[in-house]
Amino acid sequence: MKHAVIVTGGKQYRVAEGDVIYVEKLDAEAGSTVTFDKVLCVVDEANATVGTPVVAGATVTAKVEKSGKSAKVRVYKMKPKKGYRRTQGHRQPYTKLTVEAINA
Repeated sequence: MKHAVIVTGGKQYRVAEGDVIYVEKLDAEAGSTVTFDKVLCVVDEANATVGTPVVAGATVTAKVEKSGKSAKVRVYKMKPKKGYRRTQGHRQPYTKLTVEAINA
């Protein structure tokens, strides 16, 4: 099985063809394709290619399924005996991708 390690949104993801991954939000419409050229490593059944820092000429193509927001995270701050209480919510935006091809 062929897989690769890509970098997007400051994070590294190990992907194979057909995988569904959630990454930091990308500026791409649903149904379009995106190409990642920051490929750190490509591993095939027989051999492995490790980049310094990236593999030259290697790309990973993925299809954008949808963009959305994750579940809400509540942030609660409190200072005891001072009357200070603060509640804040955060929903992290994401993009759902389906990996189509690993070109190395």
